[in-house]
This record gives sequence, C-alpha cells and structure tokens, in this order.
Amino acid sequence: MKQNGAEADNVSILNCIDLSSPDIHKSVSLLKQACLDSGFFYVVNHGISQEFMDEVFEQSEKFFKLPSNEKMKLLRNQKHRGYTPILDELLDPDTQVHVGDYKEGYYIGIELPEGDPENDKPFYGSNIWPEPDVLPGWRQAMERFHGEALEVAKAVARIIALALDLEVDFFDKPEMLGDPIAILRLLHYEGISNPSMGIYGAGAHSDYGLITLLATDDVLGLQICKDKDAKPQIWEYVAPLKGAFIVNLGDLLERWSNCIFKSTLHRVLGNGQERYSIAYFMEPSHNCLVECLPTCKSEKNPPKFPPIRCATYLSQRYKDTHADLNIYNKHQT
Repeated sequence: MKQNGAEADNVSILNCIDLSSPDIHKSVSLLKQACLDSGFFYVVNHGISQEFMDEVFEQSEKFFKLPSNEKMKLLRNQKHRGYTPILDELLDPDTQVHVGDYKEGYYIGIELPEGDPENDKPFYGSNIWPEPDVLPGWRQAMERFHGEALEVAKAVARIIALALDLEVDFFDKPEMLGDPIAILRLLHYEGISNPSMGIYGAGAHSDYGLITLLATDDVLGLQICKDKDAKPQIWEYVAPLKGAFIVNLGDLLERWSNCIFKSTLHRVLGNGQERYSIAYFMEPSHNCLVECLPTCKSEKNPPKFPPIRCATYLSQRYKDTHADLNIYNKHQT
C-alpha cells in the first residue's frame, strides 16, 4: 500500500461498525470481534456531517498556523485545557530517550462556568479560547463538535456494554457517563520521526480512559501493536478512512473488563508530511469507581486490578506524560 508518498507494507484490516444499522446484533458481533483482536475499529454513519468535519479540520489548521508566541498565550493550564507545544508530552520514555513527541496539540473539555462547584475537581472547569478577532467562529465550531462527538462516543459505549453482556444503558448511568471527563484534542504532527534515534510523532502508548474517537486527514501515520509483549513488536498501520472515526479502547475499559478487552499499544510515525488529527477521549465521571464488571469475573478468573477512582487514575497518567508547566514560565507575561 502506498499513501501520500508513504510506503506501508503492513496495514491492519479493521472491522467497520455502522452506527445507522438497525442490526444491533451484527454491530455487537463486529465490535466484540474487533475488541478481542486489535482493540481498534472504524465507526461510520455516526451522524456528524462530512461538511462539518472538514470545517473543524480547517479551524484546527488555522490555529496551528498561528505564530508561536500567539499559541503560547494559550498554554495549557493545570486542568489540561489549552495549547501543548512540541515536545511537551513524553509517552514512551524507555524508547524516546532524548526528546518528547514531535506534535503540538490543543485540549478542550466540557465548558463549566466560573463559580461552578465542580470547578474544584481535576479535569473540570472553563476552557481556554483564542480571541474571536484572532480566530472568528473557532470556539463555536469546537463546542459544537465536542457536543456531537460526545453523542457518538455514548452510542459506541452502548454497543460495548452489550458486547460485555451488560445492560445497554450500563455506561449511561449518572456515576458513569452522566458527568463525563470528555476531552477533545486537536493534534498537529510535523512529520518528523527517526525510530533509530527514538524520535516519533507520538511515542508508543495506550490511551487512559474508556474509549477514544479519532478523526484523521488522509496522511498515513498511526500504527498499532496488537501484542505488546511480542519480541520483536510487530507494528501495523491503520489506514485513514474518509468520514469515519477510528475508535480504540482505553486502560479503564481494560480494567473494567478484567483484560477481556485490551487497551492496545499505538504510536504515530511521521513520514516527512504534516499530519492533522482530532482525538476525542471519553472518560467516565470524576468520582466513578472503576472495578471489575460482574460479567467479567469468576472463581477461575478473579479481578486482576484493584478498584480505582477515574480522576485518580487519569491525574497520575497525565502527570507522568506531560512536562512540568514551570518550564514555560519564561513565556508568561
């Protein structure tokens, strides 16, 4: 396979889930097969129009093309809202021995007004927005996309519930996704990678939460490793699919399912071309207790993980992988 100048001999074949299909049994079967195999699958006919998807990508590109000093005015805060510069994130310290990821990003969460009592919790609060005169319509596009992606993620979670022999609305409970930590992240890769020197667009990692939705442009770059313990590891490309979300499972779902469904290792390998993608991380509510599901344990298969609060787990993972904000103090005015 050759795509946009990139040779890809090893491309993973993923199942495709049609969210408009009335055949829920087929959808559950395809999703379960995908979760047992690679932990990655496509979702199509999800309800977000291609026209609007294109608009969000255009708005994302406009932001990343701003001068560096303008972007640094919107540097991420302690709540993980705002801009993350190149090298800010280090996902695979064992391999990335010299530098972090060659990507820049922008975090957007669910907007909470000033004074809301929930603002005291990690990952909840107000977003950081570019000035309207700098990027007209930018905030409106991102808030709309955030809301529409949330509905797609909830629809996928319902199919996952059925695949785990749970009630369809299991994850819709107030303590689950009633008040979720749902994070939209715009991403821009410069196309720089040199595996022999530990340089990647994004180092090998698994995602932290329940599921991730990923929309990409048509530049190849995402790779998955179905068996992280294999020696050597075998990496396969995931081909972009126009209009689709690439969906993968996160660590909290692996814990919930007692490793029946696994959170798969993935990375981004640059090929000299710029690449844009939009990730939507669907995490449970702040106080959600993640513990082994009743359908995923037995006397012969006891729980492999102790219960843990969602915010506790996420806070530690973000702390482990992001630079200390103090290193950016020189940029602040």
